[in-house]
Amino acid sequence: MRRCEVVAWGQPLQMREYPTPTPEGSEVLVRVTVCGVCHSDLHIHQGYFDLGDGEKLILEERGTRLPFTPGHEIAGEVVALGPEAADTGVEVGGEYVVFPWIGCGRCAVCARGEENLCPTPRFLGAYEGGGYADHIIVPHPRYLVPFDGLPRELACTYACSGVTAWGALGKTGIRRDDQALLLIGAGGVGMNALALAPSRVPGPVAVADIDAGKRETALAAGAAAVFDPADAGAAEAVRQWSGGGVWAAIDFVGRPETLRFGLSCLVPKGGRLVVVGLYGGRFPLPVPWLPLRALTLCGSYVGTLDDLRTVIRLARQGRVPPIPVTLRPLEEANAALEDLAAGRVEGRQVLVP
Repeated sequence: MRRCEVVAWGQPLQMREYPTPTPEGSEVLVRVTVCGVCHSDLHIHQGYFDLGDGEKLILEERGTRLPFTPGHEIAGEVVALGPEAADTGVEVGGEYVVFPWIGCGRCAVCARGEENLCPTPRFLGAYEGGGYADHIIVPHPRYLVPFDGLPRELACTYACSGVTAWGALGKTGIRRDDQALLLIGAGGVGMNALALAPSRVPGPVAVADIDAGKRETALAAGAAAVFDPADAGAAEAVRQWSGGGVWAAIDFVGRPETLRFGLSCLVPKGGRLVVVGLYGGRFPLPVPWLPLRALTLCGSYVGTLDDLRTVIRLARQGRVPPIPVTLRPLEEANAALEDLAAGRVEGRQVLVP
């Protein structure tokens, strides 16, 4: 089997050959047909997350070891089952999306179905080898979700981009059709949030992005309004459009400038900022704002296995407009990461082994 691996943090990925593994116990061997390229892959490639003021969260200190195979938006064909994976409904030859946010399977968090919040995770493409490869071992058939009727290159994006958007939308607290929502960042996750919003929140949805092309794409995809956060009057324009401020904003970028912009667009009291993006940095917040503005500031991290099943069900029902997808061979993984880092990508890039 081939793997496109990080062999030195921040250095170009290298293609390497390994023996194709044989599944044991409850394991399933999947031939990877497509794997999406996520912004998190940039951080994994570099080996750290930027915490601001020169501080870094070092992935190697959290269990990620070199050489490492990134990639967590995986779809593929089952080619072999371990002896304990038989008679589970998963069939050799079937195509599935792989749920990558796998926990330890033993703790109370995992028991309640929130493996994405497990304190000792086994995330594929983050802690264990991922989908920048032509085969991958999945620890149990339950992590395989059928996507019949959907293009595989679109379905794979729901494993991260889709469930992340769905989970963040659920944290906005929006319940009425007069409560406006602002999405900050129109990349792959932001565009999936725009596509999923009608199934999750009843109010109007606007999009903010510094890229004019992405704003045009968002308008064409159904955004009620678009804004350029780099404009000096952008926050005031959002407040005017929403009749005094949006009730919630989701920041899919996650840098100090975007948090500041999101907070400035909220209603004076009772607003909510949901932070998804991991771009990095440090953000000072006046503590009295929290009680005086009844402000909610929360993070949202990917989603659950049930979230993935829900998103794929909605997509199969035709209720999730497809985001733009660009296919690239696995050999172009380095170029794909470079284009993503430079902001040259609309929607999602998907690698084909």
